[in-house]
Order: sequence, then structure tokens, then C-alpha cells
Amino acid sequence: MGKLDRLSIYISMILRHRPQEAHITLDEHGWADVEELLAGVAGTGREIDREMLEEIVATDKKMRYSFNQDKTLIRANQGHSIPVDVELKEQEPPEFLYHGTAAALLEAIRAEGIKPMSRLYVHLSKDGKTALTVGRRHGEPVVLKVHSGEMYGAGCPFYLSENGVWLTKRVAPEYFEEMELQEQESGSVPHT
Repeated sequence: MGKLDRLSIYISMILRHRPQEAHITLDEHGWADVEELLAGVAGTGREIDREMLEEIVATDKKMRYSFNQDKTLIRANQGHSIPVDVELKEQEPPEFLYHGTAAALLEAIRAEGIKPMSRLYVHLSKDGKTALTVGRRHGEPVVLKVHSGEMYGAGCPFYLSENGVWLTKRVAPEYFEEMELQEQESGSVPHT
């Protein structure tokens, strides 16, 4: 893992979970002052400058961050565990979305539904292949097919983050099903 990748992971942790660790504050919409962030990260002994930060934002594969128009403020696009309003606009989701998780968590998920856990929202993918990749991060992966169109029709709001992740507060057990094992193992989870 390269230096910028490690720095990106640290900045993600600061902007989503622990701003106090870099002695910065986030406003109610999750924005941090760029100069304060640079000084705070540098104060932890990490090398960083504006050029490095701009490269991290521009090249991050997961598109985790956004600058405001004049690049004086920065925020994480989603994934916060601290209460911020990233000004998401409600949107109608596709008929199906997907959630990747670990097989070890299935019993609890079947009983209680998909919950945001330490985050503010449940994160859903537009395709099964992405959800499978997410599930692998947590152990033996399982992909759940979420009936998002039906949920939306029942009044459950959905939001689309800046980086294409669908968000909702909770997915009740009646609104998802497990994907077939062979589809998960082959990685060829179908688009629907």
C-alpha cells in the first residue's frame, strides 16, 4: 500500500469517525476547513500538503471525498458514524439493490434486517458484483438482493451519495433475499 493510500485511509477515518483526533471540527454538513485538516494531519506526524490532498481526492477509487467549489472545504461523501447531514437528496432507487455482508452475520440479519450498525445509513450497491466485493471484506461473503423499488413504494426513503452508493436507514427482513450460492461463488451475481 502506497503512502497516499495510507494517508487517504487516515483522512477517511478523520472525516467520517474521529475529527477530534486531528483537532478539527466538522460543521453540521460534514465539511472541514482544508487548512485546518492539513494542519491537523501534519500535527500527527504525517507528511501532507494541499497538492497531496488534491491528488487523494482526485484519484480515490471509491470517490470518498468532495471539495466545495473553491476547495476551501472538504468532506467524506458518506459512511459517517458521527451525526452529520451530508445534504443527500431523496431519490427513487432501481427495482433491486444489493448488500454484501459476511455469512457469519446472516442469522442476526435474517432476524433483525439490515441495519446501519455504527454508520448512519445502510450502504447498498447498484450491482451484485460490487456487493460481493464488499462482502469479502468482512469474511465469507454473502450477497443479499434488496427489493428497493418495493421499499420505496412503501414509503422508505433512499439517497444516492456523491460516489454512487445507495443509502437507506434500514432494510426489514421482508425486503431482501439471499442470492444463490453458486452465483456468489462464481462472482457472476446478475444485474437486475
